[in-house]
Amino acid sequence: MTADVLPGDMAHRFDSMSIGGIGVVSGYGWGRERLWQGLLTGKPAARLYPGYGPERDQHAWVGRVPDGGDPVYGTGLFGRAVFAAAAEAVADATARGWRQAGRTVGLVHGITLGDVADWRDFYLLDHGHRRPRGYLPLLHSTPISVVQQEFGFHGLSMNVSAACSSGSAALLTAKMWRDLGVVDDVLCVTTDISATPEMLDHFVRMGAAVADADPFTACRPFQEGSLGFTIAEASAAFLLTDAVEAPYARLLGGAMTNDAHHVVSIEPTHTHVIDCVRRALSTAGVDAAEVAYVNAHGTGTRQCDAAERDVLTTVFADRPVITALKPLLGHCQGASAAVEVAAIALSYERGLAISAPTVAPAHPRLLDGSAPIIDGPTVKLSMGMGGNNAAVVLAGA
Repeated sequence: MTADVLPGDMAHRFDSMSIGGIGVVSGYGWGRERLWQGLLTGKPAARLYPGYGPERDQHAWVGRVPDGGDPVYGTGLFGRAVFAAAAEAVADATARGWRQAGRTVGLVHGITLGDVADWRDFYLLDHGHRRPRGYLPLLHSTPISVVQQEFGFHGLSMNVSAACSSGSAALLTAKMWRDLGVVDDVLCVTTDISATPEMLDHFVRMGAAVADADPFTACRPFQEGSLGFTIAEASAAFLLTDAVEAPYARLLGGAMTNDAHHVVSIEPTHTHVIDCVRRALSTAGVDAAEVAYVNAHGTGTRQCDAAERDVLTTVFADRPVITALKPLLGHCQGASAAVEVAAIALSYERGLAISAPTVAPAHPRLLDGSAPIIDGPTVKLSMGMGGNNAAVVLAGA
């Protein structure tokens, strides 16, 4: 494979990209170290919050992003979280040797609903009328424009959306841009700050989310007695580049397919999610037998468990170690894939694979807690509403 020579005599293959910087805002707090340290505790990020339930008179388990960030970037958490994650990723990459000068940097943002709380206030409190300064932050284009202005990034820029697969869609969009030669590097951000009472209420009524049980009781992917997921929030950012001296991990490839079956339910034969994983392995140049880990979507719902068990058996012959993070992180909706990729990348750098502790009889390949990492690629699987299947293949740097 042809190599591209970069500053400092570094080189990369054109068919992959490195994760050169990471920024995270999650239920564990603001910053990637808060994420890592939170995962190491083996305790969920979610806690009980008041003001939930149909009458808003109940407490609910939610992995909400705590208050924080710079108010300059938004009155609510959405804009602040986008900027904080992006800025941390850029600073991290810079500390690892990245230099922006002379490089075309794109920005892709994975997004689903935007600033849900602010839109609610816009209609219910402000009755649909604001001055432009208060209205413009609602638009999806504004947070990424603010980031581009701050750092002087002039490459391609767009929002992408694929429900709970949005983070993977953003990563694959970034890789496509690089493969086409239209950018040198990409700042890839994915944000979902939507764990409002209204949102949680509807997911509970759909039978997917659980509000009244702690995360280890509710969400048990690949274990007996699972009820569903705990809703959560996050923003995760990556500076994807090969001009860093010490990257975290490499994005080898990936793929997406669509079930074209139902707006919520997974197609019961699992044909298209299986095809998605096989396509991802093909684009990454990785054989299924080489894969060390499958980081599952792992929502703990019956449909998700059945589909992923089928993938594990059909594609991988149940060989890889399974990791599942949603009992710890919660289901961060549109940002779930991205924040879990951040955890995978940190795992590669720090030599420690992390999964939620098991609390019930489980799949024999499900990792119980943390363990020294083993060599080999990781397949990160995502299954979003609307039949949006995604798989990305990552490996150590």
